[in-house]
Amino acid sequence: MLTEFGKIFVFILLAVAFVGIGIVTAWILRPKRPTKEKNLTYECGEDPIGTPWVKFNIRFYVVALIFLIFDVEVVLIFPWAISYLDYGWYGFLVGIIFLLILGLGMAYEWRKGDLEWERPRPVIPYMKELIEQGSENTENVESK
Repeated sequence: MLTEFGKIFVFILLAVAFVGIGIVTAWILRPKRPTKEKNLTYECGEDPIGTPWVKFNIRFYVVALIFLIFDVEVVLIFPWAISYLDYGWYGFLVGIIFLLILGLGMAYEWRKGDLEWERPRPVIPYMKELIEQGSENTENVESK
């Protein structure tokens, strides 16, 4: 007679065997006709041209992280919205504080400009321009 752990072990063995048999069967039955087109890396329907070591814009990652952060927080709002009446005023205030912190985080990200996809390019000062501006400022001071 199997113990409870023995039943779990048999279940895991059957699951691994089922997956293994499926993979081996597919490997045996599938047609093997590789072509250059089939062996290319699939890039969302685009032909892969050039080196794969392209620098990605960091905004892709920033937007993804912001989405994950706020998505997880929104998921936490649903259980609170369903059960805040069970906890009375305390549960309501805790939820409101959570929403305020969420709103502050969103306002911070908005103010910081991380939600803007296209930011204005920074103006990089060059020494020649700074010298010209400095000489114009000294001329204005001397003429006064």
